[in-house]
Amino acid sequence: MSTFHGVFPYLVSPIDADGKVMEAPLAALCEALIDAGVHGLTPLGSTGEFAYLNWAQRRRVVEVVLEAAAGRVPVVAGVAATATADAVAQTRAFDALGCDGILAILEAYFPLKDDAIEGYFRAIAGATERPVVLYTNPNFQRADLSLPVLTALAKVSNIAYLKDASSNTGRLLSILEATEGNLAIFAASAHVPAAVMLLGGVGWMAGPACVAPRESVALYEACRRGAWEEAMVLQRPLWRLNQLFARHMLAPCIKTGLSLQGFAVGDPLPPQAPLGAEAQEDVRRTLMGLGLL
Repeated sequence: MSTFHGVFPYLVSPIDADGKVMEAPLAALCEALIDAGVHGLTPLGSTGEFAYLNWAQRRRVVEVVLEAAAGRVPVVAGVAATATADAVAQTRAFDALGCDGILAILEAYFPLKDDAIEGYFRAIAGATERPVVLYTNPNFQRADLSLPVLTALAKVSNIAYLKDASSNTGRLLSILEATEGNLAIFAASAHVPAAVMLLGGVGWMAGPACVAPRESVALYEACRRGAWEEAMVLQRPLWRLNQLFARHMLAPCIKTGLSLQGFAVGDPLPPQAPLGAEAQEDVRRTLMGLGLL
């Protein structure tokens, strides 16, 4: 089974006014990120606005990313659904396209009990032999992965990773203890990677790495070396990105930032609204202050 580690940017999904995937900007972004040294690419994560895309758009986004990556780095595609059958169909399709792994996301409308949640993720894992990354984000998911469910899923042979967006280090320690090393942990966002790496994490999957790829890779390399003082010098400024996203929302901020960096990735998908002039200026100032423009 493949071994994933390092920085996996959550890619944006550039979609034009007619609903078509803007292939050239997406491919250019992938090329720039690979050139910056990222270790993998993750289309259809939260930054990829998966909840606002239809199946044809999701599939084409993944196809473009696979074509751009050309086997140079692993591509872990997001699978998200409310229905188990839909998630299984997506998984099989992305497996057939040649994705290196699956990021498994559960969308939920009605509340679900633990056995139903566990069954959903087991079904995804059963639809592919490729590595599966579980995704947990208590802030946005109606049905989260509990510690007992994670402990059970960690025993499934190809469920090998967890991307945890809780930012709760106590929770992470509980997961690491309960799963006995069977789940490798990816951090989220731009403000906790060093802490998660110190706890034994293997990297991070996050949208901010799209606009700060070299800085993210430098931070990861410092953590891998155990150079924690250097790592914290690199980690602290990235907190400004998280403050920016808290003020103006994640995908609109990252799309605005990428546009300022020369990637014509378009607006956030409706019903999300584009950033206004004042918010755009906030993004510009923040990126300038971080040396990202």
